[in-house]
Formats: sequence, C-alpha cells, structure tokens
Amino acid sequence: MTKSLLARHSALSDTQRQLQILSQAIPFGNEPHAFTTKLRESSLFPLTPTQIEIFQVNVGKMCNQVCKHCHVDAGPDRKEIMTRQTMQQCIDAANRSGAHTVDITGGAPEMNPDFRWFVEELSASGKKILVRCNLTIIVSNPKYHDLPEFFKAHNVEVVSSLPYFSAARTDSQRGEGVFERSIRALKMLNAVGYGMPGTGLTLNLVYNPSGAFLPADQAGLEHEFKQKLRKGWEIEFNNLFAITNLPVSRFLDYLIESGNYEGYMDKLIGAYNPAAAANVMCRNTVSVSWDGYLYDCDFNQMLDLKVDAPGSQHVSEWNTETLSQRSIVVNQHCFGCTAGAGSSCGGSVA
Repeated sequence: MTKSLLARHSALSDTQRQLQILSQAIPFGNEPHAFTTKLRESSLFPLTPTQIEIFQVNVGKMCNQVCKHCHVDAGPDRKEIMTRQTMQQCIDAANRSGAHTVDITGGAPEMNPDFRWFVEELSASGKKILVRCNLTIIVSNPKYHDLPEFFKAHNVEVVSSLPYFSAARTDSQRGEGVFERSIRALKMLNAVGYGMPGTGLTLNLVYNPSGAFLPADQAGLEHEFKQKLRKGWEIEFNNLFAITNLPVSRFLDYLIESGNYEGYMDKLIGAYNPAAAANVMCRNTVSVSWDGYLYDCDFNQMLDLKVDAPGSQHVSEWNTETLSQRSIVVNQHCFGCTAGAGSSCGGSVA
C-alpha cells in the first residue's frame, strides 16, 4: 500500500522543499518563465479577488485511501483533524463573508468525528453545501453506509473522484479494489436519487489524468463517462469535472521520480491561457485549513502559502474587507490551473 510522504519521511513532506523545487528556473525555449511574468503579460498582475462566493473548508487530512496523485498527502496515518471549535469559527466566518457555498473537503471529510454536526449546522444556516466524497468511504464501514441518505436529507451536492471507467486505470491511481467499491457507492447514491433526473440531487464526478499529461476536453470526457457508466453499470451522474494535476505533494513526487517534472512543467507553461488565468478559482474562493488558517486555494494551503492579508490569516480573525482587497499569492504551481481550458475544483474555467 502507498504511504503518505509524511509516513515515508520523504523530503517532499516539507513544504519548503516543494517550494524550493518549484521556484527554480524552468527551461521553456531559451527563457525561464515565472508565473508572475505570464500574469503581467496578460495584464492580470497582481491577481486580485472578484468576490468571495465559495468558502472551502478542509476538515482534516485523515483518509481511508492513499492515492498516488494526492496533493493533500492524505491517508490513514494523517491525524490532522479540524475541531468543533474551529468548525464553529468557520460557520461564523462563512455567514459574515457573504459566500453562498461551503465546499467541504479532506482527506475523507466524513472521517472527521464532527462532520455530520458541521453539515447540519451549515444546512440550518441556509448555505449551499458541497462535500468532496471519495466514494469508497461510503462502503468502507457500516457506520458510513447511511451517508447517501444523510446527504439527501441536507440537500448536499456530492462531488466524487473517479479517475476512469475501468478498474485497471482507477485502481492504479487510487488503490486496489477502489473501482469496484466506487461503483457500489455510486449505485447507493443513485438509489436515493443522486444523479437521477428530476430529483434535484446533484452528483458530480471528477476526473484527474493518471500520468504527466493534461486532461482531454471536459465535454468529450463527460459524454464518454456517461455512456460507459450507463452501459456497464446503469450508473447516472450530472456533470464531470476535468481537473489538471498540480505539481504539489505526491504528484510532484511522482513527476520527479518518473523523470517527468521538467517535461510536465513545460507542457503547463506552453499551454498557459490568459482566459483561464482570469477565471481561476482563487478569485472567488477562500480556503480554510484543518487548523483554521486561510489560503487563496486548496493548493496554496498544501504549500503553506497563507493569504496576503495581515490581521486576517486565521478564520477566527475573519475580516471580509481585508480579504476582499488582498493580492492573491502565486507560484509556479499555478501554471496547472491556467493551462489549456484551465482547472478548478469545478473543472474547466475557459
């Protein structure tokens, strides 16, 4: 079984080492291209927020899976878990922020002992709730078998990763038996109405490439996934989001170990799209870590690049005006969100 970088005592478990690698000049043609240079060429530097619409909360790094591409470096050995006190601070800040959506992620967020309380409280506050569910958690233990019904009761939008519509490619990325368990979980979600026409219960899938390449066209992938899953397993879902793997944490480790790092960065830089850069998720999102610190996005969070907002870097210090006027922190990994059709937690952006 793959272990987290932390459990392996890998040098890349240190975010400073990751940033050191990312900050080194990357050859592209005969010139090193920094991300800030590309933004200046597009008249987008400094990158600033549009408005805070999405409040993304990572409630812990504990997970029942250890996926090869995971930028969170999540796994069963990770013990970082958000407390109920910090969750309450998140609820208070989300209400003050004006955000319409709270996006709950992990790890496997359902493994946080206060996860259900958090969802219930957010539901009572009237927020739209997204949960990033890895699917296998639903069938991993009887105490999670009722998650589809729980999600339905609170009208949660479920967003779930499924690398491919075959066992071989899914299991190679996410672990042996993951595809079969994911299919079982999808059937359970369909059974309560998720992804089914006319129910209003949204089930979206997420596709990440399994190697050092960019995702194919999102619309084409969605059509293919729908055909294959319907024909093979009678499974329905609403939308497919194609997300580019960013050179962070375990995917960065894979790129270096496989000798693909420079080539992959060249691909990202060469595919830079100003239209995607103008619509990156950090412009309408604030990301909260398990310990309450604030980041421009989930990827910055995993590199420990806190928001550039003095006096409002922790959810307990939330200041909507200060955060709305901040400059977004960028680095070389941001090429991943601006390549081709762009990439965000909601898929393509251009």
